[in-house]
Amino acid sequence: MQTKDIILELRTKKGLSQDELAEKVFVTRQAVSRWENGETIPNTETLKLLSELFNVSINALLGSPRQLVCQCCGMPIEENNISQEADGMLNEEYCKWCYSDGDFTMDFWKQYIRIGGKEMFEEFKNKLIDEINTLINVEGLPKVEALNVLPGYFVNLEYRLPNGESVKFLDDKATYLGSQLECEFGGDRCFGIVANMDFILICTYEENGENPELVVYKKR
Repeated sequence: MQTKDIILELRTKKGLSQDELAEKVFVTRQAVSRWENGETIPNTETLKLLSELFNVSINALLGSPRQLVCQCCGMPIEENNISQEADGMLNEEYCKWCYSDGDFTMDFWKQYIRIGGKEMFEEFKNKLIDEINTLINVEGLPKVEALNVLPGYFVNLEYRLPNGESVKFLDDKATYLGSQLECEFGGDRCFGIVANMDFILICTYEENGENPELVVYKKR
């Protein structure tokens, strides 16, 4: 859908006339009419007001011209998982699971924001990536290009030991950096990478994390 159709549909669903919408976003009725006729589109500040009024992202108002990705965990952002600021404004940089009510929800991310901001966090991620690519040699493991922030419960797989017992190495309530990579040799198993300030863990598993096998557990 084009912006003109989206604004018309949202206005109609909310039961607003063109005059009423114009009053709420501080423009003239003629401006709203031009939007809905496709003659113009709202400016940036007005798009923000429309986003807040209709509770949709600016990206949605513009017809979703680009795919949004959470800058914290790397998850694709859709209309139903966009984060919000404390005042209710949508924040299209993060998903609602990583950022909510004006603050980051994950402890790992929060820690580095407090220490030195996003640049420090990115520097640490790049250091980890370099360590994995240069110090760890696993046959079939592709070069790691990026690491995403992941909750412990999502990556805390249960491994079977030689004695038949099963064990988990991670904390469901903690936060880690990780990635999933396809094996260079193909097949139905993927590599999983999980790391933090203390260790790097590499495993393989089948679809949906089934039948995991630990490959490397290296203290840093």
